[in-house]
Amino acid sequence: MNLVVVHNHFRPGGVRRVIELALPSIVTWIRPRITRILLLSGEAPEDAWWRSLRPQLPGVPLVRATHSSLGYLSEQSTASRVLRQEIPAQLAAQLDPLAAAGAVVWAHNQGLGRNLLLTRALTETCDRLRFPLLFHHHDWWFDNRWPRWPEMRASGFRTLAAVAQTIFPASPWVRHAAINQAEAALLKRNLGPATAWLPNPSGHREQPSPEETDTARNWLKRHLKSSDPVWLVPCRLLRRKNLAEALLLARWLRPEAWLVTTGGVSSAAELPYAHELHRAAQKAGWKLRLGLLQNARSHPPISHLLAASEVVLLTSAQEGFGLPYLEAAAAGRPLIARSLSHIAPDLAKFGFRFPQCYLDLAVDLSLFDHQAEQRRQRDLFLRWCAALPTPVRRQVPEPAWWTPTNGSVPFSRLTLTAQLEVLRQPVAASWSRCAPLNPQLIAWREAASQGRLRPSPWPRRSEAWLGNDAYGERMQRLFAQIAVPPTPAQSQRCQEDLLNAKLQSEYLYPLLWNPET
Repeated sequence: MNLVVVHNHFRPGGVRRVIELALPSIVTWIRPRITRILLLSGEAPEDAWWRSLRPQLPGVPLVRATHSSLGYLSEQSTASRVLRQEIPAQLAAQLDPLAAAGAVVWAHNQGLGRNLLLTRALTETCDRLRFPLLFHHHDWWFDNRWPRWPEMRASGFRTLAAVAQTIFPASPWVRHAAINQAEAALLKRNLGPATAWLPNPSGHREQPSPEETDTARNWLKRHLKSSDPVWLVPCRLLRRKNLAEALLLARWLRPEAWLVTTGGVSSAAELPYAHELHRAAQKAGWKLRLGLLQNARSHPPISHLLAASEVVLLTSAQEGFGLPYLEAAAAGRPLIARSLSHIAPDLAKFGFRFPQCYLDLAVDLSLFDHQAEQRRQRDLFLRWCAALPTPVRRQVPEPAWWTPTNGSVPFSRLTLTAQLEVLRQPVAASWSRCAPLNPQLIAWREAASQGRLRPSPWPRRSEAWLGNDAYGERMQRLFAQIAVPPTPAQSQRCQEDLLNAKLQSEYLYPLLWNPET
């Protein structure tokens, strides 16, 4: 049988990482046996990644097919009326020849709404060929990604109901998986048993050898032109990663360290944020290096770079799963990270305990122009609300911090403009005002100076959730499950429940309202 893996692209990031980690276990567990794998996308994967993937699947032919119509609609030059014929034709050309042997289709991030014409055509093609189709949801279009709404309307999906019935179609061949418990529970409640919680696999956890770690450390030294310690953020350059907070923590806790991010910008919408952060760092002389691996011809594996770093940071405002939590533990490195409410229960279930986790980083109002920031945020908020669908606009709450507590606000709730104001303050001054607001940081600062920040041990019980065999077995059960097609009302209710969860005040971040904040 064939396995068809569908994604709009295979750019570096969490989805690609999940695919490369999971494929060997899927080949082992899926029955009938997988004898061929087709990667189907809107742009070709980079050659280096392709070459590294093939040896992991010995004896199973791995082929790729690319057509631009399968990519993001926002990056298309072809009119939607043409794509409506082109996309089904491309799917038919690739999938119809597989009918005799059979296939299962593993489609990623269709809930992101970046090409609903593809999502609809996938369902129709798999219905016609009787191929089981798994919609694997890593992110959602309504989770602080509202620019997708006018894109979807322009491509013909003009109502929330039409979008819901495309992402959660009335098909007996479609299954759904979410990567955290909270979202999986909402899927199951509305769509029934052909849904699953499919947490990301952990992959191979053997730590790099001392020689490999030294090689990675020397590589970092050469590219930074410095022997100072590295605090690493393994991520792409995205606003939701809240990277200014990572920089503030590094400057407070370990002023001599470089803050380094691995990936670069992969979306035009993120360019203003990346450029502004880079310009501010250059002007102020902050020890910040963004997108270190973006233009590197060759570099050590991420796992080696993690092991060579002094500390790993994850300050995201929003994550679907949060692979860096696991990656830091696997590398045996201390992690300083925000505790995200919908991810923390999953990590606890896996058995992880992270000693340096925090809920939010409080900053004193005197460190930035508070009144100007409130005016700025209200303007951004009103413009953001005006772009929402009318039924959604009525239910949006006020953002969480608009009533400051004890003369402070969470740093993550500021615009980039205000965050940079805080960062431009002398480190000693901002630290003296904020340390009493964040007492745990006082102990972490002392531990960081002495190399005593603690890593999280890898829990034995996590294998039952994150091991490769567990992943393959869960996917096999999901494909074997008999699906009952949802009614239009159930599809709409599923989207509404997920959307309402994402519209809670705690999930509203000014950084995500507009590319320029």
